[in-house]
Amino acid sequence: IGAGSAYSTVRLARHVGPGGRVYAVDVSPDMIRHLNRRVRDLGLRNVSTILAPPDDPLLPEPVDRYLIVNVWHHIEDQAGYLAHMRKQLKPGGQIVMIDFHKRELPVGPPVDMKIAREDLIRQMTEHGFEVASEHTFLPYQYFLVFTPKGPEAGR
Repeated sequence: IGAGSAYSTVRLARHVGPGGRVYAVDVSPDMIRHLNRRVRDLGLRNVSTILAPPDDPLLPEPVDRYLIVNVWHHIEDQAGYLAHMRKQLKPGGQIVMIDFHKRELPVGPPVDMKIAREDLIRQMTEHGFEVASEHTFLPYQYFLVFTPKGPEAGR
């Protein structure tokens, strides 16, 4: 989600291999054009780009995992977006969120645009997700993996 320059898209496409599928979603027509060129030039046959509105990723089928890097603060209706994501998440699926810590940093958006790690965890918990794992190797960002909780997990 928020595929942008294709940095993660290319790596994910290589990781899942020819038997997998990567949906590169962005709201910017310019970014989608850029993604399409990169995908074509690299010969990646397992990537589909999606020009989506800001309130729905428009995925054509359920997915195993969402990757959202430095983008969540741009989504206005986060609750509605989470509902779309949950509906399109396969059983056992994950939502991976990587974003900047909410403090002054030499990189990233202004502090007032950032979402604190604790606030994201609270939001995700309130919408039926739980932290499955956390990685702490990034110097400026938190890296959280969420899974649906409860009997309706992945539906």
